[in-house]
Amino acid sequence: MLPRLATLWTTVCLLSLPGWAVAAEATWKAGIAKAVITPQEPIWMAGYGGRTKVAEGKEMDLFIRVVALEDASGERAVILSSDTLGFSKFIYDTVAEQVQKDYGLSRAQFVLGASHTHCGPVLRDALYDTYPLTPENIEQTNKYSDWLTAEVVKTIGVALKNMQPATVSHGVGDAEFGVNRRTNREADVPKLREGNLLLGPVDHSVPVLAVHDAGGKLVAVVFGYACHNTVMDYYLWSGDYAGFAQNALEAEHPGVTACFLMGCGADQNPLPRRSVELAKKYGTMLATAVNAVLPNVSPLKSKIETNHAYIPLKLGPMMADEELKKQAAASPNYVQRWAARMLKWKESGKPFPETYQYPIQAWRLGGEQLMLTMGGEVVVDYAHRFKADFGDQAWVFGYCNDVMAYIPSQRVLMEGGYEGQSSMWVYGMPCLRWADGIESDIAKGMEQLVNQLGK
Repeated sequence: MLPRLATLWTTVCLLSLPGWAVAAEATWKAGIAKAVITPQEPIWMAGYGGRTKVAEGKEMDLFIRVVALEDASGERAVILSSDTLGFSKFIYDTVAEQVQKDYGLSRAQFVLGASHTHCGPVLRDALYDTYPLTPENIEQTNKYSDWLTAEVVKTIGVALKNMQPATVSHGVGDAEFGVNRRTNREADVPKLREGNLLLGPVDHSVPVLAVHDAGGKLVAVVFGYACHNTVMDYYLWSGDYAGFAQNALEAEHPGVTACFLMGCGADQNPLPRRSVELAKKYGTMLATAVNAVLPNVSPLKSKIETNHAYIPLKLGPMMADEELKKQAAASPNYVQRWAARMLKWKESGKPFPETYQYPIQAWRLGGEQLMLTMGGEVVVDYAHRFKADFGDQAWVFGYCNDVMAYIPSQRVLMEGGYEGQSSMWVYGMPCLRWADGIESDIAKGMEQLVNQLGK
C-alpha cells in the first residue's frame, strides 16, 4: 500500500501547483537565441519625421530574440522579435529566401516581428523620403541593413540548432496605459484618465506564450501589447517601453528570453510620455502584467498549424499633376521629397502600381490558440474585428514581416487624418491613400487563411 499512497500524495501535490508547474510531458521542442543589433556607427534613426541628425549614443542595446518551436510531428514555427521600427519588404524577402534555402522554412513558418521603437535605425528601402538622407547616409543604412539581415538568418539558425524538449502554455493579461490617440488630445489625457473619460477603441490585452524546459523551468516568454512604442523621442538607441519590459522580465527570470510582439496599436499611444521614467514605468506595467499571467497559463497540445498569403490590396488615387508639381517645388520636407520622387516616376513613363502585395499569416498552436499576423501599422479596429470573427482567444499582431504603411480600417480610412491618409507620404507609397474596401479585403483573406489551417 505504501507505494500507492506515495504515488497518490505526489499526484495531489502536483495538481496543487500553478498550471505551468505541472510536470506535463515535454512533447514540444523549443530553441532560443538572442543577438545584439545595436548599430556601431552613427546612422539615422527611424520613426519621427522631425529628426535632423544621426544617433548620438544608446540608452540600451537593441536586440533580436528568437523562439523556435517544433511539435510532435516535426512541424516547426519560428517567432522573431526585434527592436526595430519595422522590416522592409526587401529585408523580408531576403530573409524568406535564405531561411528557405538554409533551414527549409516557408513564409508560413516564421514571423519577423518589430517592436516599432522610434529609437531604432532606418533600414534599407524604408522611409527614404522622410529624412534628408545623403548618398553616404543611404550607403551606411544599406550596409547596416545587410548585416542585420544576415544576423536575423543566423540567429534563427542558432535557435533551430538549440532545440530541446519543452512544454508550451498560453494565457492573457491586461495593461492599461495605451490610449487612443485619434480621440484624446495628449495634453488632456491625465484629466480624462482621472475622470474615466478617455474615448475611442483600445485593446489592453496582453497575450502570453510561455515556454518551459523539460524540468519545468521557464526559458522563454512571447508577449504582446497594442500601443505605439513611442515614449521617447531623443537621439539614443532604445527599445523604449517594450525594451524596458523585455529587460525587466529577463532580469526577474534569469536565463529567460523575453520576446515582444506589437499588437494592433497604430492609433494607440502611451500617454503621457517623453521621459525615461515614463518609459520605464510602462515597461514595468507590461512586465507585471506578464508575470501575473505566468502562474496561470494553460498547457498547449504539441501541434503547430501555419498558413501564409498575400492579399493584393488596391491603391487609391495619386495626387493631381499640378499639385504634385507644386509640392515638388516647395521647401524640402518629407512631402516635398515624396512629391519630387513621384514626379520623376510619372515622367519616366512607368505606370504607378495598382495594388500592393500585403502579407498575412494565421497560426494555430495546440489546436486552439489562434495567432494572426499582419503587415504594416495596423489600427486597433482589426483586433476587435478578428476577435469577433474568430473568438476572444485570438491574438492579433501588426508590424510583422513587411511594414510598408499604415493599415486603416474602413472607418479610419473614411475619417482620414494621419493614419488614414497623410502617413502614406511618410512611407513613400505611390498614392494618397488605400482604396475603399481595404478592411473587407483583408478580412476576407484572413478568413480564408484561417479556414485553410490544417487542410
